[in-house]
Amino acid sequence: MRSTLVILTILLTTSTLAYAVKVADITRIGGQRTNVLTGMGLVYGLKGTGDGGDFLPAIKPLAAMLAKFSNNASITELSNVKNVALVSLVATIPANGARDGDHLDVYITSLGAAGSLRGGRLFVCPMTGPMPVNEGKDQPIFSLAEGPIVLEDPSTPTVGVIKGGCVMEVDLPAKSIENNRFWLILEDPSANWTTASTITKIINDAEASAGEILAVAIDQKNILVTIPDMERDRPDSFISRIQRLPVPMIPSEARVQINDRTGTMIVTGDVEISPVVISHKGLTISTIVPQPIPTARQPIIEEKTTVAIDTTNQGGAKLQDLVNALEQLKVPAEDRIIIVKELYKTGKLHAKLIIE
Repeated sequence: MRSTLVILTILLTTSTLAYAVKVADITRIGGQRTNVLTGMGLVYGLKGTGDGGDFLPAIKPLAAMLAKFSNNASITELSNVKNVALVSLVATIPANGARDGDHLDVYITSLGAAGSLRGGRLFVCPMTGPMPVNEGKDQPIFSLAEGPIVLEDPSTPTVGVIKGGCVMEVDLPAKSIENNRFWLILEDPSANWTTASTITKIINDAEASAGEILAVAIDQKNILVTIPDMERDRPDSFISRIQRLPVPMIPSEARVQINDRTGTMIVTGDVEISPVVISHKGLTISTIVPQPIPTARQPIIEEKTTVAIDTTNQGGAKLQDLVNALEQLKVPAEDRIIIVKELYKTGKLHAKLIIE
């Protein structure tokens, strides 16, 4: 099946600046990041698909757990157990933090010889992190996990999830402000000196008093913002205003991104092509002399083996011109991508080429 070519061309001009995005659309506040809670526990209730009694890493914690309930079963006595599995637990704290009592999804993965976790239930298990490991010291407990396991992919029965099975036992808020300052971090696609400098100027023009500098671009990704004295007791309004500031649409870098697997090509910025003649397999040319007058019944059909690209007659053309020409010639998506790659290799395509 012929793959589909998706072309997204963003044409920007420097003469007219359009306000299309806000600061919050292309940045995040420092401290707003995910964290991971981890743990190890026992799944019980399996129908003979557990680790088995000879898998001591599962049987030992099972014996220890039974001992807490005054059932001092020995490892030998548990040698025929097949309904228990040792598993790892992972839960992700969202970027905005989590509060005591919040419920998070917890993902379960078998660590032993269990054939399936279908029908199993996780016994109450503590989860730790995000803290450095202190040897010889107990790690603080951040949450408790428990509940029935749901298999998201039946073809992988040793991996499952417990929806809302992780319950927070402490507060883990996102820490955004430190010493009356916070960071604006540009998302990778927008991280460049031009955007960082523009946002810095916008913040200073909108919020700073005469001679005052509130925002400084440390590099192309990070902007340090100082909260004004009068806003420090209640910084929420100041941060909200910063996030809602409009950012002029800045001409983006010329970039062509290709996904070979899906046959997708995305073009951003003003991609230029040097004068070039392209000949590719499958393209043919035929002419009729003298040329007949076209009619609805007998239209003139023109076929070509080459494509000359320089529509402006000024020593160059846009990649969009090439795309339009190839579209008219019904060139398959795979061949269009090959042509763009060859243009890049020869130095005729003036853009960054990113291949996934």
